[in-house]
Amino acid sequence: MASKRPNDKESKAVEPEVETGAEAEESVAESAAEEETTQAEEAEAEVEAPKSPEELLQEKVKGAEAKAAENHDKLLRATAEFDNYKKRSLREFQESKKYANEAFIKQLLPVIDNLERAVEATSSETEDSGKVVVEGVKMTLSEIFKVFDKFNLKALESEGKPFDPNFHQAVIQEETDEVPENTVVKVMQKGYLLHDRLIRPAMVVVSKAAPKAVNEDKKVEAK
Repeated sequence: MASKRPNDKESKAVEPEVETGAEAEESVAESAAEEETTQAEEAEAEVEAPKSPEELLQEKVKGAEAKAAENHDKLLRATAEFDNYKKRSLREFQESKKYANEAFIKQLLPVIDNLERAVEATSSETEDSGKVVVEGVKMTLSEIFKVFDKFNLKALESEGKPFDPNFHQAVIQEETDEVPENTVVKVMQKGYLLHDRLIRPAMVVVSKAAPKAVNEDKKVEAK
């Protein structure tokens, strides 16, 4: 019995269609191209789309706020700098006013020194004329010191105090065991403070320890 052969139409209906490698690649490329075209169109639509009035207003408001913040910061900086300038100017003015008479007082101090020396030199005289001179000089000194007090000029109290190079100028050293070493034992010329500023250091004699041998000899003589 002869077998029945299928006709061509049936054969074509049964066999599935299979894409070749080239066709698959071409299909993928077309899909990618279509996707890129779609994205480009969407991006172009977004760029070309006009902004709404609300969006434009928001952008202007943000810009104005940023500018206002910048100007406010500049104002704060300028205000701080001006305050510092006022404080510095006021401090400099007060300093200049406070020490305006410094040069004049420095020129006057030698006069005071001479008057004080005159009092010391004539205080031992017994004649009436000498006493009158001494009293006159003392009165003059008293009046000058009153003026000094008004301008906050004060003499340094140095004798008997520890030597301080910030206020004292050592002229000589004197050996002694009656006071601690490095003590001011005599003032050769007074020092002065104007307010809290030193305008002249005191010229002083400073003590130093006597040699031990001398001290031992004194002890032996005392015995």
